[in-house]
Amino acid sequence: MADSGLSYDQGPPFGAPLRLFLTAPLFPLLAACLGLVMPDWQTTRWTGVSLAMTHLITLGYLGMVMLGALLQMLPVVLGSPVPAARLVGWCGWLGLGLGAPGLALGFLLGEPLWLVAGTLLLALGLVPFSIAIAVSLIKTRAPRVAWPIRLATLALLITLALGSVLAGALSGLWPVQALADLTALHAAWGLLGWVLILVIGVAYQVVPMLQITPDYPAWVTRWLTWLMLAGLLLYSAPSSTDWLPNNDLPGALPLCASCVVFAVVTLRLQARRRRRIADVSLDFWRLGMVSLILAALLFAVLHGLPAAWMAAAEISLGILFLLGFAASVVQGMLYKIVPFLAWFHLKTQTGARLGAIPNMKQMLPEPLVRQHFRLHLAMLILLLAAPILPAPLGQVSASAGLLLLAGGAMRLELNLRHAKTLFLRHGGRLGQAAENK
Repeated sequence: MADSGLSYDQGPPFGAPLRLFLTAPLFPLLAACLGLVMPDWQTTRWTGVSLAMTHLITLGYLGMVMLGALLQMLPVVLGSPVPAARLVGWCGWLGLGLGAPGLALGFLLGEPLWLVAGTLLLALGLVPFSIAIAVSLIKTRAPRVAWPIRLATLALLITLALGSVLAGALSGLWPVQALADLTALHAAWGLLGWVLILVIGVAYQVVPMLQITPDYPAWVTRWLTWLMLAGLLLYSAPSSTDWLPNNDLPGALPLCASCVVFAVVTLRLQARRRRRIADVSLDFWRLGMVSLILAALLFAVLHGLPAAWMAAAEISLGILFLLGFAASVVQGMLYKIVPFLAWFHLKTQTGARLGAIPNMKQMLPEPLVRQHFRLHLAMLILLLAAPILPAPLGQVSASAGLLLLAGGAMRLELNLRHAKTLFLRHGGRLGQAAENK
């Protein structure tokens, strides 16, 4: 693995990101259990259980992993440590760990108190984290590389602001007109702004480094995330009669084009990788890129579909983006990052020679990761089929898919804990930074 120019000694203790990584799989497990108990999530994305499941995955699962990745990536790749990394890591962990379930409970019960409490807890966790990330990005010695992460952090703050307005409106604290349009903006900034732009920014670094591919073309790294920002601004632009958008086509086109460009370029780079051995983490990435292309195409034609198809199409779009794209890529990254960090911190702390401690493949054995990929792929196929199958078959497909989602979450948790167990068994210390020998 190429590591030229990386500052591993500036990274936080292994326990800081690992705490977030280990907590993340609990949220898709909880979402799957909710879907099994309350199957009306298939009818429309507006049901309480649909909203609860969506926020458990976006905030609890994706949010936890992304915050952990930023804690590790900013000091190592950009040479700019996160201020008070341990403290803001705890803040993010507690804010997401308590706020996401609180918000989900508010959606399930229709209870304003839980909606407000969940939103406040999320803000208390994410705002300090965002400020610390912003300080780190200001001080970085690699400003061009940092711009995608800066844009993603801005999108996160906009998402939090829109979510707070929505939570207050649903709680009756203030009136909001065109609630559905405001919800669409909240989703766009959260999924395309925060999640996708951050994944793109991280991919610029980790795909060439961890998958041994050529670098992304300069025109992609220079312009793609700015094109996405332009699309989001157009999508959010006020109309002549209202401050909410009434025609999202001008913004949707550059957003969809950006998704397709990123996915196609990534797949082409992976096809040219220098190490031609089987790698299941690469399979997660490829599945994610194909899902992103399909999601972009579906998003582009969504409003031209017959009304009878709209509810199923919106649910399928959410499954493609959240589970097909985002979860696949996140899992592909975890299966590279965690074993490397476990091996690196163990080697640094113990000073052990090669062969005296487990290598990266032993930290997370390929057969265990392959089991998870198979569960994940089968889950995605079944959940995508559920909205379009006749009622009895659709329900069976959805239930089977949710069982596999739960199984995949448990498999991921056990796999990550396998790496942690080996790390501790060979003398590693979670609270010790790599520079302390």
